[in-house]
Parts: sequence; structure tokens; C-alpha cells
Amino acid sequence: MSFYCQQCGECCTKMGYVFVIIEEHGNNEYLVRNEYLGDTSLVAVTPEMITLFEDRSIFESYPKACPFFRFDHIEQKAFCTVHQTRPELCRIYGCWRMLILDWRGRRAGRVMHGSAVSFDDDLLRHIWDSRIRDMDSVDDQEWQRKVIRILQQFGYRVIR
Repeated sequence: MSFYCQQCGECCTKMGYVFVIIEEHGNNEYLVRNEYLGDTSLVAVTPEMITLFEDRSIFESYPKACPFFRFDHIEQKAFCTVHQTRPELCRIYGCWRMLILDWRGRRAGRVMHGSAVSFDDDLLRHIWDSRIRDMDSVDDQEWQRKVIRILQQFGYRVIR
């Protein structure tokens, strides 16, 4: 399954206090600890991101955000300021298994683990409730094919 990040920032703002800085090594390098697993990683702020990293205003709105998460209000995108050296957990994380885009290419919803779904679009919610929610399937691949076929009939695009 491929994963395309839309830089919304939900993963880094709503997961709680996963990573904490335990040491500053200078030159914008930090030793961080995963509070759930206990492992540590050395990360470095990407030089192009230093100015963004120095702006700590994000924590007024998202006090539980990752210490390296920032939001660029000009570009309207979220950024990991240590993306090139991010911890392994961040490298393997994907917040959805199916991303559903509307006809404009905007996120309409996401299917996460199993068939749990998050809606950003009322029409998608209606279609899901009336045609997909109670749909039977023999296996996961067949279920995905059926879901994609139904959503495409209504003009949605699905990325897996």
C-alpha cells in the first residue's frame, strides 16, 4: 500500500506526547525519546526549516503536538522540521489505508484500520451509510475493490 501525505498535520498534533526532547546537542540536533516505546533517536532540524522550527506558536493551538511539528500559514501546510532524520515510528506511520478525494482533489474522507472511516464530506458520509457500511465481503481486497467502484460512480477518487 502506498501512502501520500497531504500535510494536514493531524498525525503530529493529535497523537499526544509521543516524542519528547531529552537532550540538545547543538547545531539543531536533538536526542528524543519515544514515551511509549522508550527508544531514543538523534534528529536534526533541516537547515531550510530552522526559521519555521524557531516559531513555537503552534503549541498555543496544539499543546500536545510533536516538538518538531510546525504549520506554515503561508503555504497552508504542515511540516516535520526533522523529516530527513525523523524517528523510525514516523517513517512507517500512515494515517489511512484508503484516501478518498472529491472531484476537486480535496480530501473527502479516509478509511483507517479495518473499515473505520473519517468523513470530511457530508455526501460521502451519506453514500457510506447507505451503500457501503453494511456491505458484506469475503476478503479485504474484494471489499476495497467494491468500495472503490461505488465511490468512483459518485465522482470520488481513491488512493490506496
